[in-house]
Amino acid sequence: MSERPIILGIVGDSAAGKTTLTRGIAQILGEDNVTIICTDDYHRYDRIQRAELGISALAPDCNYLDIIQQHLGLLRTGQPILKPIYNHDSGMFDPPEYIEPRKFVIVEGLLGYSTRTMCDSYDVKVYLAPPEDLRKTWKIKRDTRKRGYTEAAVIDQLEKREPDSEAYIRPQRKWADVVVSFYPSTDGSNVDDLLLNVRLVLRPTIPHPDFTEILNSQGNHLGDAIRLELDRDMGKPVDVLEIDGHATVEQVHELERLLCADVPYLGQFCSLEGNEDIGKLVGTTGEILQSYPLALTQLLITYHMLKALRVNV
Repeated sequence: MSERPIILGIVGDSAAGKTTLTRGIAQILGEDNVTIICTDDYHRYDRIQRAELGISALAPDCNYLDIIQQHLGLLRTGQPILKPIYNHDSGMFDPPEYIEPRKFVIVEGLLGYSTRTMCDSYDVKVYLAPPEDLRKTWKIKRDTRKRGYTEAAVIDQLEKREPDSEAYIRPQRKWADVVVSFYPSTDGSNVDDLLLNVRLVLRPTIPHPDFTEILNSQGNHLGDAIRLELDRDMGKPVDVLEIDGHATVEQVHELERLLCADVPYLGQFCSLEGNEDIGKLVGTTGEILQSYPLALTQLLITYHMLKALRVNV
């Protein structure tokens, strides 16, 4: 490879939405341009062994963090890896696979920011932090429908894992450049939990788009569905961009045009007009829904990956 890959990290607790966000970004960039790595594959023990040992998959001791770190170093320099595979359906390990990094690498999972060396391997770091009640609802739906668990078993697992979530997963938030929190509206206008608002914490660790051109103290001509404000996150000053689920397509297109103006070739990768799959989700009854908050989150993260690519060229 003439240039090293651009590496995006997406970290969050179980069922926080990591895979949904990862797949959407990969679709925007073109799946032929993206290698996806899941750090869940680096579990040290299978499901039966974890039960026997009384250890959860969230605990660092249950994962080969040193191998994740080693593989991140290889991927960053454009070298292939032999990646393990954890099968969530069986709870066992499948044969490893040979992985070559493409132009973009997305690494998603539970413990991707566990060491300083891991953190230094990423060009962009995202942390997903939905409200706990919403995450638990998502986990119950996913694990009962796709992984064969009963609702009671999922709730029991959530309760047992809570100390590890608090000790090992949530502290990784401090390393993120962008913290993404999808949440339901307080007025009850979101009839489907897929059509959520989003709160994007933008840390000054990387340069973000200048949204003050359209969102400033003199007035917000986009209306109250899109807001930019100053706040503090984990004690440090941050910008916060909030996008409501009822934002209109005209408002969303204006933010998109701002991103494209800053990275002129962004449009060829992701445009709400040119790529109708951005922000699309399948509803509970099989209908296709489009979430503008999700679409703009995908565009913003793609923006940062392309900015990193331009710096790397």
